[in-house]
Amino acid sequence: MKLLLATLALVGAVSLSVAAQGEDPQVVHGRQVFERQCAPCHGRGPGDDRSEMLPGTAALAHKYEGRLPAALEDRTDLSAPVLTLFVRRGSGAMPFFRKAELSDADIEAIAAYLAD
Repeated sequence: MKLLLATLALVGAVSLSVAAQGEDPQVVHGRQVFERQCAPCHGRGPGDDRSEMLPGTAALAHKYEGRLPAALEDRTDLSAPVLTLFVRRGSGAMPFFRKAELSDADIEAIAAYLAD
């Protein structure tokens, strides 16, 4: 019981600190989910294998041929329905994600983060 109360207090404190900073909690959550679930393949920067880009970013760079930014964080046009389509169905080498792995609310939060 004490652990539960301590956890709730910590969550409350974090929520208050986010609100105090004026950040939208959904955007904050979206950034956290993106960093955990998406950035390992679709983030900016080089790959662990010293490749110029991460695999998902490199695949999108090839697909878009410069017409759109390859790094998802450089896009503002990825709505929740569009992200849901790719997340639930997968695309090419990208696997699909079940709702137990990435909820609809998580996808909406990611869309809010990318649009911010």
